[in-house]
Amino acid sequence: MKTFRKELWFETRTRRAFINITPQVDAAVLESGVRDGLCLVNAMHISSSVFINDDESGLHQDFERWLEKLAPHEPVKQYRHNDTGEDNADAHLKRMIMGRESVVAITGSKLDFGPWEQIFYGEFDGQRKKRVLIKIIGE
Repeated sequence: MKTFRKELWFETRTRRAFINITPQVDAAVLESGVRDGLCLVNAMHISSSVFINDDESGLHQDFERWLEKLAPHEPVKQYRHNDTGEDNADAHLKRMIMGRESVVAITGSKLDFGPWEQIFYGEFDGQRKKRVLIKIIGE
């Protein structure tokens, strides 16, 4: 069995962003040499996310609106976490909603997706460096 590890680094200009990372994960699968196996992609920071969904701008706007209704950023004093001087409690909650990681099967050296599926990095407290881990195992 082969194993492969790669990190992706992000520093968004905005507090929140959704970035399609499917091309980078595809490239990692090819680089790994794994023909059949599993690919784990996970956010290595507690205020960001990795998830699978459609790459459609209206849907991304819907995510933004929905998440802000569930865990609004303002007022920052509504969260006990922010009593520590932070202002990112909402980002931690948004990460819990969108998830930490995604696992995709690899078949024939390709990510084995359903229709329209893509992998995204979700940033909820950006403007600083954060990383995503890609871990591939298989034959």
